[in-house]
Amino acid sequence: MASAKECKALTAAGGMRMSNPTDRLDPMPALKKPLTIRLCQPRGFCAGVDRAIQIVVLALKKYGAPVYVRHEIVHNRYVVEGLQNLGAIFIEELDEIPADHRHCPVVFSAHGVPKSVPADAEERNLFYLDATCPLVSKVHKQAMRHQRLGRHVLLIGHAGHPEVIGTMGQLPEGAVSLVETEAAAHAFTPPADTPLGFVTQTTLSVEDTAGIIRVLEERFPDLRAPAAESICYATTNRQEAVKETAAGADLFLIVGAPNSSNSRRLVEVAERAGARMSMLVQRASDIPWHELGDIRTLGLSAGASAPEIIVDEIIDAFRERFDVSVDLAVTATETEEFPVMRVLRDVELTPADMAFVNGTR
Repeated sequence: MASAKECKALTAAGGMRMSNPTDRLDPMPALKKPLTIRLCQPRGFCAGVDRAIQIVVLALKKYGAPVYVRHEIVHNRYVVEGLQNLGAIFIEELDEIPADHRHCPVVFSAHGVPKSVPADAEERNLFYLDATCPLVSKVHKQAMRHQRLGRHVLLIGHAGHPEVIGTMGQLPEGAVSLVETEAAAHAFTPPADTPLGFVTQTTLSVEDTAGIIRVLEERFPDLRAPAAESICYATTNRQEAVKETAAGADLFLIVGAPNSSNSRRLVEVAERAGARMSMLVQRASDIPWHELGDIRTLGLSAGASAPEIIVDEIIDAFRERFDVSVDLAVTATETEEFPVMRVLRDVELTPADMAFVNGTR
């Protein structure tokens, strides 16, 4: 059946005669309710994540497929699947690389790896590219400096996270103690007659970490801090942006993966800062539309490993259902760029190469 708009157009053109003014027409769509989206800026990819993805893309362009990647290059399934489509093969351990593929590059993820991993690669005569974020490498150096100066190292972070495994793996066994919570900080017993120094995982909640450090400093007044802040600028900036925009939001969506530490921290920050409801979503299809209720203000941000193309997808999904206006909430300007390693700098990286994560807008 023709729509009301089509009927009017056809009648005006003489192509359709309305036999009876009471004939039923398809109903006009209901008016969309207004929705303001507070879009956080900065959001999404940080310089370390962008560099890691570029390394895999450039390696594929230079050396061809396959390129092996040890662990998820960043914690985002969409990114991983996009790189798989380009020819990357993801593995957990180096012994998964077939003997006849040992000439193929293997990339270490942005989270960093223990020293044993590149040593294993060299023993197997593998060609590897280390995509560890430079800010994670900085934490490694800070931890090694503490140990070199005779300090026992306290690492504030989450057990089992790849970054924590990588940082602990820079030092001899027993040289590092992991502290996850304030309760653990209260319970920690240091080695006898040994000075202490601390570093932190780069993707932690700024507030939670400050509480743990406060407990440790109260218990151990001579505790030495790292030479520079361990929590990275991108983590801090994204948390501050969410904190500034959460108050009064009916719903706050964080785009990110369940295994992304920095994304999960953003959900917690939004709830603490006053959002009525906050949730983590990987795609627009994850949004429980029937449960949203009457929302007028939506906060929206993305973790440091979440691609902008998914943010666009989610905004488009809300536009289909609401009369959307977007307010860009800018709290910081990020200009950091981390160059790829020298061996890949002769390969041109084009916007088309990165469109699978950045989109084409």
